[in-house]
Amino acid sequence: MHSYTYKDIWKVSIPIMLGLLAQNIIQLTGTFFLGHVVNPDHPGLAGIYQSASGLAGIYYVAIFTLCFGFSIGGQIMISRRNGEKNYDKIGTIVIQGLMFLQVFALILFFMSQLLIDQVLSTFLKSPDVFDAIDRYLSIRIYGFFFAAFNVMFRAFYVGVARTKVLTFNAITMAVVNIIADYALIFGNFGCPEMGIEGAAIAAVLSEIASVLFFTIYTFATVDFKKYGFAKMKFKLSIIRSILNISSFTMVQYFISMSTWFIFFVAIEQHSEDALKITNLVRSFYMVYFIPMNALATTANTLVGNTMGAGNIKGVIPLVKKICLLNMGIIVLMMGITFISPEFWISIIAPIDQKTLIGETVTPLIVLLFSLPISALSIVVFNSISGTGNTKAALILEMITMVIYIVAMSWIVIYKEMSVAWCWTVEYFYWGPLLIFSIIYLTRARWQNKVV
Repeated sequence: MHSYTYKDIWKVSIPIMLGLLAQNIIQLTGTFFLGHVVNPDHPGLAGIYQSASGLAGIYYVAIFTLCFGFSIGGQIMISRRNGEKNYDKIGTIVIQGLMFLQVFALILFFMSQLLIDQVLSTFLKSPDVFDAIDRYLSIRIYGFFFAAFNVMFRAFYVGVARTKVLTFNAITMAVVNIIADYALIFGNFGCPEMGIEGAAIAAVLSEIASVLFFTIYTFATVDFKKYGFAKMKFKLSIIRSILNISSFTMVQYFISMSTWFIFFVAIEQHSEDALKITNLVRSFYMVYFIPMNALATTANTLVGNTMGAGNIKGVIPLVKKICLLNMGIIVLMMGITFISPEFWISIIAPIDQKTLIGETVTPLIVLLFSLPISALSIVVFNSISGTGNTKAALILEMITMVIYIVAMSWIVIYKEMSVAWCWTVEYFYWGPLLIFSIIYLTRARWQNKVV
């Protein structure tokens, strides 16, 4: 039976990695440009805008991750059908998923408006930060509809292991976002100067560009007959099948991102500067997560394809190979950061508050030492989802979350420790998750899961 080599893993993961790089450029571009907003009448505005866009971004992802979790269920089914060579059943999964996600995005849109007004206004301490978040999210949430379309097509191309398209799509998004950010935040090219609202509009425009790209590319290159796209009938049974897998993933992702959002809100209670420092560290976290997420996604889809092809014994060796690749990349990135952390921080630090650079170094180093653990953990954990055992993955996530929330409650909320100490909560998440995931893959009976 065919087993995936390191070369095969790279072929799948590099396009995903490049795609994630371009997607993260969108958030990092917003962070960079907003950090250069100067208003003599409002000192520190750049840092406030950065913090608000970062916190709003986590909020947006926490809500939208329900759609993303659904698409992961679709991706697992698609990769299994692809491994079985039942190609004509794949298009039906994609079409039904798109229909469901558009309705779901509408629900999330209205739910999010309610949460912004009733929840965020209650928990945020700084009126300036809340005002900026409110202005950003009032525009950003329109992106739900376009992002819902994009994640389902991402699931399709990852599931059939045609990941190269993700790179071109993400580059398109990044280019549109950079141009729109530069034009709308500062008022260039004859556009109005909109500040943080401009960053929100730019993000939505990039998602619209992604929809157009996927639509044109799919019509131009995909064999509709081979993949069964010609069958446009609504089938509730397909939605149920996806939900049987994805409902656990949806809850898992939502809980994971929601607790991270709570972490940032808790930091905001300390001070505006604490939130600014945390947002700078988060920007680095996003960069480190590019290879980790790419290889985790690769593990998810290749495990599904391996099981679909009937090569159950090849799963564990495959996971080990991906773990080694992930660890090697992360150690290299850590070394590059350690050479001159102040230099890297200075690139994205607010232009009107350079004192934050020195204060960010120690929290960043705390994060760096957690990366080898998270690099292994994210691959092993996503491999469990790749087997189709998403209920087990949710249970492991829930147990880990209890440990994480207890640690966060003590360190961040009750003791209100320094920002560096607050970032140690990452160890309480990735460490237990790695241990539980290894135990599951080596001891549990996941081999005969039917998807």
